[in-house]
Amino acid sequence: MCGIAGILFKDEGATRSAGEALISMLDGCQHRGPDSTGFALYGPTEPGHLRLRFIVGEDSDADTAIGRIKEALAKYEASIISEELIGTNYRLTVAYAGDIKPFAYAMEHAAKVVSIGSSLEIIKDVGSAHDVDDSYNVHEYKGSHGLGHVRLATESEVKPESAHPFWATGFGDIAIVHNGQITNYWKMRRRLEQRGFEFTTDNDSELIAVYLADKLSQGVELRAALETSIDDLDGTFSFLVSTKDEIGYAKDRLAVKPMIMYENDDLVAVASEEVSLNRLFPGQALNTYEPPPGTFNTWSRSI
Repeated sequence: MCGIAGILFKDEGATRSAGEALISMLDGCQHRGPDSTGFALYGPTEPGHLRLRFIVGEDSDADTAIGRIKEALAKYEASIISEELIGTNYRLTVAYAGDIKPFAYAMEHAAKVVSIGSSLEIIKDVGSAHDVDDSYNVHEYKGSHGLGHVRLATESEVKPESAHPFWATGFGDIAIVHNGQITNYWKMRRRLEQRGFEFTTDNDSELIAVYLADKLSQGVELRAALETSIDDLDGTFSFLVSTKDEIGYAKDRLAVKPMIMYENDDLVAVASEEVSLNRLFPGQALNTYEPPPGTFNTWSRSI
């Protein structure tokens, strides 16, 4: 039992930050996942710039990992614009305009990548939404949209790299949060590996992200990719996906995993439980709805 959340502000007039909103939403469903918490946040882009985030540990471990990262960046002629060591994360912005897939794989071989993208930053760690905020200042992110996840560890250790969201390894700006289990995981993973894709975990959420990113790279629209995912993925699942421009959801045909939505003129918000949506509008009665089994949808900003 995990909890997922997503929010998208529809226009530039939004005044509340995605980071602050997601903290409130995840705090409302933290009982579904007390072990770890994570956020996928999207902000303004700069042409030719990439945002990278790594888990590097602390003290001498961090120094060693950062050294490897800088060696890998030099090989790809990616110049550092800004860098910061915060918590156990090494966060930096680089100037790089080459092919992102080999670059991303090289970075992963240097140290544990959390996310890469022109807009995306994933922040995740053990503890609650407020614990992660205390360490990484999530509330300061004023981005346009984002996803969140609270995790109950059932199949892997309680550690930052096992927390969600997961990015689509090898692809920029695509993230996933997922509640459920993909039962044809290894079959689908082997097919993607045979085409040269790399995986950095055994988590089925990473598979969903790479599956969707592969579709998008072939020119398939996100909405169409979500439609095919319902047939291609076996198991019980409710998931949210985000790109730098959109968020979307898909539910399997059994609809065992809960998902509640609310939409008005300003935003769309999705969560595992209604209490998370109520945290955005304290004291108000909301006209929420649950998407039917086997459905999917996407939303994008009006800019």
